[in-house]
Amino acid sequence: MPASATKSPRIAVLADSDTRWKWGALTARRIAPAAAGRLDGYLLRGRATPTPRQLAETGATADALREVTGAEFLRAMTEESYDILVLALVGGGVQAMLHGLRHAWGGGRRPVVVTGYVGVVYEKLADGLLLRHGADLVLANSAEDADRFRAVYEGVGADAGAVTEVALPFLGGAAYAGERAPCTVTFAAQPSVPESRADRTYLLDRLIGHARRYPEREVLLKLRSKPGEHTTHIEELPYQKLVRGRELPANLRLVYGHMGEVLDRTDLLVTISSTAALESLHRRVPTAVLTDLGVREALGNHHFLGSGCLTSWDRLDAGHRPEPDPGWLARQGVAADGSYATAFDAARARIAALLDRSGVLLPLNPYYTPETAPGYLPGLLARHHLGPDGAPLPGTPATRAEPGPVRQIVRRAARGAYRHGVQRVAPVIRRMGEL
Repeated sequence: MPASATKSPRIAVLADSDTRWKWGALTARRIAPAAAGRLDGYLLRGRATPTPRQLAETGATADALREVTGAEFLRAMTEESYDILVLALVGGGVQAMLHGLRHAWGGGRRPVVVTGYVGVVYEKLADGLLLRHGADLVLANSAEDADRFRAVYEGVGADAGAVTEVALPFLGGAAYAGERAPCTVTFAAQPSVPESRADRTYLLDRLIGHARRYPEREVLLKLRSKPGEHTTHIEELPYQKLVRGRELPANLRLVYGHMGEVLDRTDLLVTISSTAALESLHRRVPTAVLTDLGVREALGNHHFLGSGCLTSWDRLDAGHRPEPDPGWLARQGVAADGSYATAFDAARARIAALLDRSGVLLPLNPYYTPETAPGYLPGLLARHHLGPDGAPLPGTPATRAEPGPVRQIVRRAARGAYRHGVQRVAPVIRRMGEL
């Protein structure tokens, strides 16, 4: 329920991973019509709930931050007063919360509900978009995405009016001023791309080879998470594991930290398809998207077709520096031309207009209902402990009390066991199945 449509809106963000928390919190700050009076963060409990270290690394802060179940969050939304709610979740989570919130709020006053994607949308476009339908604003990070989003909604006869063009909220930093001494080459690793041990070992071998070829350069392997931590995507074969027992060149280092801080000292950013490439291009840092493993939808590097950034390690070793295409940059919301300052104006204006009439906002209206998707929606909602009407299923825990020390220890142990299973046990079982 909204507190008011005053100059200092109160905002809530619900996120289910470190990257989505970063996107949600930074987006919330940028789309508020005026400086937010308060930003409360809720972390949805699950396999990817971020650790304190991961949260600190995002650089996104809140006035209050707590871990909740879906039922606890829905209860909080009936007890707290907010003007704007940002759902920074995987598509199924967004859909479940939209139905749960519709049931919780009924036809009463409610905040403006916003959702979107944390980065490049290169897979499950229709599935993810339809799961997000029903929010007041569905944010598109570029003109290209906005056109694609509207086409999907219109293609199924759904209202496309919620699609709003913005940009990635974490672009920024000082523009690249030219190569420094020593030249720094950064490889931005991704948790799930590529998947296979052979492909990940290949990329590591090429990075090591580049470091040995150019001993005067500083070569960084930028990692997303430490062993045992999970991000938005599951990482079964972390590079930390692949480097064990190998003799690395003295000029090659594994680094963590905020991506923006790493880019501050980067002269060449290399990746398969990471959103870090967009951050790098925004700063005009030379950026290479590798074709060594092919240009494939499964890798996500097909998104960079026409960018001018696709290249190979062989060419990089020979001294090549890709030149990005200005037209592609403009269509992808990179805004290297200085237009980034106005990228969120349309979203702010729409939210301000909705806040002005917040007392008469219609109930949330997702495309998926028990009538439009009777074989899909009930099972999706049940996974989040909700019935077909969005009501919590009987027996769903929705305690208001914070977990005690024993419960916290048990929860951490269970999460650690799950992560161990993903990173250690599952790969062994798969290899045994291939014998």
